[in-house]
Amino acid sequence: MRFQDRREAGRELAARLVERQRQGRLDDPVVLALPRGGVPVADELARALHAPLDVLVVRKIGAPYNPEVGIGAVTGDQPPIFDERALAVLDLTPERMRGQVDAERAELRRREGLYRGGRPAPELAGRTVVIVDDGLATGVTARAACRAVRAAGPAHLLLAVPVCSSQAVAALRGEADEIVYVYQPPHFEAVGQWYDDFDQLTDDEVIRTLSAAHGG
Repeated sequence: MRFQDRREAGRELAARLVERQRQGRLDDPVVLALPRGGVPVADELARALHAPLDVLVVRKIGAPYNPEVGIGAVTGDQPPIFDERALAVLDLTPERMRGQVDAERAELRRREGLYRGGRPAPELAGRTVVIVDDGLATGVTARAACRAVRAAGPAHLLLAVPVCSSQAVAALRGEADEIVYVYQPPHFEAVGQWYDDFDQLTDDEVIRTLSAAHGG
């Protein structure tokens, strides 16, 4: 199975959640996208569920000298999440990563302000919160997102992705109340391999999508 693009993947995923909604298992939902790639996927879900759409900005913490290799993540005011095995292999400690964590948190705040344009963050307490990304590889950013949302007191926390690795799903079982996905391939290397079009989104595209969702 491959998806043409993130929009098609979002529609495939939405079909599974709409069925849950019809069964009364998705009460008072709010959809939170992990930008940037999760935004078009989440937009399709929010439309299908007639639910509000917002973002939950999570910043990957990259390995020193190779920032593309994610060894942790940070969101909101929550403590950073690290892949302990990766830290051990690279002979790193959370204390040694403090400067990078502070830099990523500052960028996180900048993007929150940019994407929301002054809108307040949504109220999550007592609601069904659906966290959406375009895929799960290691799951480290999704773990940080789930813990930040859990601290807000949702009634039910659901993680929804079009494609995921079995390792990530196993690692996240205790973080979300429910994980919904379209495809879990037996051999998973990267999220992008399951999309024909996996181009990087721009901030402007994220802003336009969120503005349209809020009637702008």
